[in-house]
Amino acid sequence: MPNNSTKLALEASLKNLLLKKPVDKITITDLTNDCGITRMAFYYHFKDIYDLVEWSCYEDASKALHGKKTYETWQEGLMQIFEAVMENKPFIMNVYHALSREQIENYLFRLTRDLIMNVIKECSKGMNITASEQSFIADFYKYSFVGVMLDWIKKGMKENYHEIVNDICITMSGNIKNSLQNFADSKKQPKQ
Repeated sequence: MPNNSTKLALEASLKNLLLKKPVDKITITDLTNDCGITRMAFYYHFKDIYDLVEWSCYEDASKALHGKKTYETWQEGLMQIFEAVMENKPFIMNVYHALSREQIENYLFRLTRDLIMNVIKECSKGMNITASEQSFIADFYKYSFVGVMLDWIKKGMKENYHEIVNDICITMSGNIKNSLQNFADSKKQPKQ
C-alpha cells in the first residue's frame, strides 16, 4: 500500500471504530486489525491515535475547503467546513469529548486561518498593509469563526448550520475589506 492509502485506511478504520466506542478506548491493535496493517506501519505514519485523529480532522476539512479560499468563495468555504463537520458528526462529537478543547481549537484555528488569510492576501493587494497587520486581521476573524463553531459543537450540532453560516456571512459582509482599508487609512493620517 502506498503511504497515502495506508493513512486513508487508518482513517476509515478510526471512523468505523468511533461508531462503536470512544477514542480513548480504541487501541492501536484495534486499528491495525480493522484495516489489516501492521503496528509498524501505523507508527511509520502516526505517533499515536490522537495524531491520527488530528490528521483525519485536518484532511477532511482541507478537502472541504479545496478551491474555496478567495473573497468570492470564502462563504462557500465556511459552509463546507460546517458540512464536513456535520457529515462526520459521530467522529467529531467523540473527538470533542475525548480531546482537550485546546486541541480542537488548534485544529479549527489552523483550518479557518488558512481560509481567512487567503482572502486577506487577495483583498490587500495594492494596499499599504504589513504582514503583521494581515496576520492580526486574520486572527481576529479566526477567533470569531472558531468560537461560533465550538459553541455549535458543544451544543451537540443541533442548530441548523445553514442559518449559522448565513448569520456569519451577514455579520462579515464587507468587514474584511473594511478592516484592511481602516489599517491602510490609519497610516495616511498624522499621528496625534
